[in-house]
Amino acid sequence: MQKSILYLLITVFTFSISTAQKPKTPSSSEIYESIQKLNFLGSVLYIAAHPDDENTRLISYMSNHVKARTAYLSLTRGDGGQNLIGTEIRELLGVMRTQELLAARRVDGGEQLFSRANDFGYSKHPNETLNIWDKETVLGDVVLAIRKFKPDIIINRFDHRTPGSTHGHHTSSAMLSFEAFDLANSSSAYSNQLKQVSLWQPKRLFFNTSWWFYGSEKKFEKADKSNMINFDIGVYYPLKGLSNNELAALASSQHLCQGFGRLAQRGSQQEYIEFLKGDPLTDNKNIFAGIDTSWNRIKGGKTIGAILYKVENEFDFVTPANHIPQLIEAYKLLQNIENEHWKAQKTKELKAIIEMCAGLYLEASAETNWATQGESINLNIEALNRSKTDITLVSFNNTKGLNVSKNIALKNNVKFSFKEVLKINDDVKPTTPYWLNEKGSLGMYKADDKYIGLPETPRIFNIDFNLLINNVPITFTKHIIQRFSKPDKGELYRPFEIIPEASAKITEKVIVFENDLQRDVTVIVKAGRDNLEGYIELCHPKDWNVYPEKQKVNISHKGEEQTLVFTIVPPKNQSEGYIGPIVHVNDKTYTKELIEIDYEHIPFQTVLLPSESKVVRLDIKKKGENIAYIAGAGDVVPESLEQIGYNVRTITPEDITPETLSRFDAVVVGIRAYNTVDALQFKQQILFDFVADGGNMIVQYNTNRRLKADKLAPYDLKLSRDRVTDEHAEVRFLNPQHELLNYPNKITQQDFKGWTQERGLYFPNKWSNKFTPILSMNDKNESPKDGSLLVAKHGKGHYIYTGLSFFREFPEGVSGAYRLFANMLSIGKEDLKLETKLND
Repeated sequence: MQKSILYLLITVFTFSISTAQKPKTPSSSEIYESIQKLNFLGSVLYIAAHPDDENTRLISYMSNHVKARTAYLSLTRGDGGQNLIGTEIRELLGVMRTQELLAARRVDGGEQLFSRANDFGYSKHPNETLNIWDKETVLGDVVLAIRKFKPDIIINRFDHRTPGSTHGHHTSSAMLSFEAFDLANSSSAYSNQLKQVSLWQPKRLFFNTSWWFYGSEKKFEKADKSNMINFDIGVYYPLKGLSNNELAALASSQHLCQGFGRLAQRGSQQEYIEFLKGDPLTDNKNIFAGIDTSWNRIKGGKTIGAILYKVENEFDFVTPANHIPQLIEAYKLLQNIENEHWKAQKTKELKAIIEMCAGLYLEASAETNWATQGESINLNIEALNRSKTDITLVSFNNTKGLNVSKNIALKNNVKFSFKEVLKINDDVKPTTPYWLNEKGSLGMYKADDKYIGLPETPRIFNIDFNLLINNVPITFTKHIIQRFSKPDKGELYRPFEIIPEASAKITEKVIVFENDLQRDVTVIVKAGRDNLEGYIELCHPKDWNVYPEKQKVNISHKGEEQTLVFTIVPPKNQSEGYIGPIVHVNDKTYTKELIEIDYEHIPFQTVLLPSESKVVRLDIKKKGENIAYIAGAGDVVPESLEQIGYNVRTITPEDITPETLSRFDAVVVGIRAYNTVDALQFKQQILFDFVADGGNMIVQYNTNRRLKADKLAPYDLKLSRDRVTDEHAEVRFLNPQHELLNYPNKITQQDFKGWTQERGLYFPNKWSNKFTPILSMNDKNESPKDGSLLVAKHGKGHYIYTGLSFFREFPEGVSGAYRLFANMLSIGKEDLKLETKLND
């Protein structure tokens, strides 16, 4: 899917936001800043629960002002959120949000870490969260992150002392961090980790507090701040031409699927962190007080520091390559350091600086962005030295059998290109996010131990460029990529990935049968190689039938697709199950779907997931035929309504006229439309008039903040933050005889079984007596919430507001959700038909 996203471009830096694989072309000022960071031996780990929880202002300040190595540990990948820019939810949304976090870190200078916790949706208390997450496992992941990253300072985004006051995931992240602070240095805690990492004791733990946690700015002004440190995070960076807050806004704005695009802020602004435990504070302006962050911190570091501090103090902005002899000398000394942690980290940083100073351009570009097992791919290898430094390309190789000796002097600004062939071994596994390789649980993903904490699956196809720089051997490793161009886009980069020789998908993820009539289902097979031959069949429930049983697959060229049609015959009675394609090629079978995620603000993503679709034979009746749908933040409700026989047309605010609406039986407003569609505020009266004339209007959930319209309904209606997160919560019928529960489908408790993630969210808590509440529900130990489904007669039609999460239930094929929504669309239609007949 190709999506075009408008986002803020800056030309001062080469952040490579839109194509993350594009090599950086750093300026002298960026090289200088890298040297400043090289000369700071201290680190900060920021911890929270989700993508977009992080305080980019503080991360940027620590990375760019303090110069500390800074990372954000997000316990989840945000799989349970909504998607404002597309239809990806759950696992695919987690892939997107992972990449948005990485894009944010490329802007603010931080690094990104994760645990295996799955964002299962909103949680009201950490007790629930830690039960679903498996506390001991996630705690172990936090301990592992601390032992690997070895932070001096940990900063929690949330307060561990206030369970139940905010999202349970939020408080849990702070509670786990508080506990892991000490466990990371205990040999009896998660001792199995000590085979790959060593013990570590952070020096201090802080809570990133603010007036928000105190309830108001006035209360925060009066609060005792003797145990706090504050920073002016509005500091200006002349070398960047941006303030810290501007940089932070650019980072935060990468979270586009969550609607975090925002204006930059400028000027002085205070940020506070509260000391929780560790070494006592000795300076309320310096979190590293008492911690040696110089090269003297490590044995043998003093000599290295003497060289590198001189480079920093005498940096040549015109010709940075003049410093390469000193940098090489420091590099040689660094290889003798006993401290493996600092040796590895500072070697990585120092090599990058040498590469930048020399203007080295090293690239391995494949002719395609993907290949299959056993295939041979043409590579173009480039090497370019843009300095007068003595550099020799000794050889280049990889771990997959390529080994080419060159011994070529890389002369100043003379490009060398080499053509090679990359052979893909037969045992290479396809590329996909590692945490999706195995099916996890509601609260946890599964992962190979070697991957735990990593943001992405490590690339296995790389090229090692073995160089001599001033006669010192240094190897630079580059991922194989595809570099290409499009006339309307210019130069583009994509990661090189391995895909199966065959993949298949059913075009509809949920197929709903409103009766027992057969239906054709489209299956698309994609070839990962040339001359793909085999056959395909569909697995299906026993009480369903599929014709034909098998069909031939014959595709001539890699990348091409073959479309096949199977006929599905449902049973006579209500039933549901899953169907899935099985592609047979020689003696191998393929059952996964190849999914491509293509947005301009994140790198191109390839994901393999089990290919299956839910089939639902519904006992459903409906009235009305033509539905207008006003899109909001993105969902599959229109397609879902089409599944049960409605004619659905998506309309824009510009289409909302009395003449256009007169063609429809009902108007459905998409999720968060009143949060995201500005023009709707000018169309409300037209919509209300449509209802008064006999139409039905269904408004799905909106958040109670940043509403675009002052009046959501023809009568008073106030949204709250009330929600029911337990998808199994009891549903009580307040008005059992109401038409919504009886016509044309009799709604029973059975219709509320099988719901996923939640019952609903942002229910109204105050409404006019013109509204009739239909349902009552609540989470454990909470008061009843009666605002999940409200209906009001308005003129000849009906206005319905619902916070029920139909947008989550429809993609899961929840039968009861379809039946209830059909009743909502059908309300009053029998009365209207009778009235019309009498008038005639």
